[in-house]
Amino acid sequence: MKLFPLISPTQQQKLKKVWLGKTLTDGLLYKFVIYLLLISFSYIYLYPLLFMVINSLKSVDDLINPGVQWIPTVLMWENYERAFQVLSLPQSLIDSTVYVLKVSVSATLSSALIGYGFARFDFPFKRLFFAIMLATFILPQQVTMVANMLIFRELAIISTEWSMLLPAMTGQGINAAIYILIFYTFYRTIPGILIESAEVDGAGQLRIFRTIILPLAIPSFVIVFLFSFVWYWNESFITGLYVGDKVTLPLWLQAFRSSYETIFPPGTPGAELNEAILLSGNMLTILPLLLLYFFGQKLFTQSIDKTGITGE
Repeated sequence: MKLFPLISPTQQQKLKKVWLGKTLTDGLLYKFVIYLLLISFSYIYLYPLLFMVINSLKSVDDLINPGVQWIPTVLMWENYERAFQVLSLPQSLIDSTVYVLKVSVSATLSSALIGYGFARFDFPFKRLFFAIMLATFILPQQVTMVANMLIFRELAIISTEWSMLLPAMTGQGINAAIYILIFYTFYRTIPGILIESAEVDGAGQLRIFRTIILPLAIPSFVIVFLFSFVWYWNESFITGLYVGDKVTLPLWLQAFRSSYETIFPPGTPGAELNEAILLSGNMLTILPLLLLYFFGQKLFTQSIDKTGITGE
């Protein structure tokens, strides 16, 4: 007696259709491989975040116990309470958000205007200026750091927000070349007949930009604003050098240890700073960005699809 009876040709065709599909991309086998790869890559990217969340809730005993890995014996919410106090939340969060919003909006608007100028106007040395603009992205900011500090000192804006706000307003902020290129690429896809029709009707360039270009370029504005917000939020070296300490939450995090020792002096209860409290501070610092992406991911992905951007 055979353990596995022969499968009829009809059943073979059904199994082949289920596992391989009609075009090899709609079968269970293909989907299984795709989901396996997605889960694997997701785990690689999410592992540091999971590590921070789990270890930020551990007690000192759990941190030094090699037998405690992913499930803490006790959830130490006190770690977040101390980090909350050291980072001076919510005041530091409000200050950081206001500062980043100002520079991000300025960078977005200036990049939109500059990109429109490159896309729709012809002027002498246009290609040269465009190449120089792109070269600013390749050139590290550390190369121009000393020159910028001297210029800002002459303008009396060093150690103020204007040292970051003024470059953002003039299209010279952090990664401004990428923002301009995004707008430039999108503007080139807009049919010229729309602008020509508006010019025939007597509309000026400012009105054309406001009534025709701006509504069509909303996806580009969303992409550039989100990129700008994230980059300005995470930038700590240049911001700390030009503006000063404790402007954004990442800068507050750099001074976390000294602030902790000030609030909890040696010899007082809870004066020992451990890894869990530091990780709690890290989580509170990146939490606004996680919430921003969580609530704006649909708009973000739709904007990428409309603008045709395939990567950062």
